[in-house]
Amino acid sequence: MEKRRLGKTDHMSTILALGGAALWNATRAEAEAGIELAMDHGINHIDVSPIYGKAEVHLGPWLEKHRKDIFLACKTNKRSKTKAWEELKQSLERLRVSYFDLYQFHAVDDLETLYTLLGSEGALEAVLEAKQQGLVRYIGITGHRPFTHVEALKRFDFDTVLFPLNRVLDAHPNDYNDSTTLLKIAQQKDVGTIAIKAITKRPWEGNLHVYQTWYEPFDEQKEIDRSLWYTLSQGVTTCAMSGDLRLWPMLIDAAERFRPMSVQEQAEAIAQVMHHKPLFPHPF
Repeated sequence: MEKRRLGKTDHMSTILALGGAALWNATRAEAEAGIELAMDHGINHIDVSPIYGKAEVHLGPWLEKHRKDIFLACKTNKRSKTKAWEELKQSLERLRVSYFDLYQFHAVDDLETLYTLLGSEGALEAVLEAKQQGLVRYIGITGHRPFTHVEALKRFDFDTVLFPLNRVLDAHPNDYNDSTTLLKIAQQKDVGTIAIKAITKRPWEGNLHVYQTWYEPFDEQKEIDRSLWYTLSQGVTTCAMSGDLRLWPMLIDAAERFRPMSVQEQAEAIAQVMHHKPLFPHPF
């Protein structure tokens, strides 16, 4: 599988990252099978969060044995220094590791939240202390509204940014979901870019949800190819795999056959999904 440099971290991440959200409600056997599948195909980047159900507990035993083989990214959705410190230490214990390669401020979707975590006694102070103590190597930010991250990159020298990028969003650009400016600034500042929701089709319609994703995904190989290849053709470093283990084999297959799309192919990929409702804006 192709690898790309994760910005100023200099880590060469595979173009797919293991998305811990898929382990949320997994059984031990399901989780072990999913982790083994990802590792057998060379995936070397894990993204996890303490809010992802049982994900940290499932990953802990594997990381205890294979820590040196993986780039481990964790998150906190706490905004104060005290609570962020508590959550960071708890995640280290659950994951059975002594440090994180990347620690990210999770779901920062408005400027008030950004200013709080960057301010006095905010979560950033805890993470900077953790970095000084060798518990964190790099610092990132995540969320669903790229305009917030544009402001974040102006206010702090983040190492990575994680955000949604898919062809349905790009078919319906607006001030909330357009990632064009964010991608340009990230490139200028050498910030690693991590895409999420690459295979999103539309919001779920009705109460029947076939997958454990909070959006309806494309679930046919041809459409997954087209969706993943589109996202990877925008210059991002890596894409986190979807929140349902059943979709991982098709994502891995698509990634291993990846080739950059031409400008015309990208335009066609967008035109094919114009009729779908985009996932964002979303009432957070």
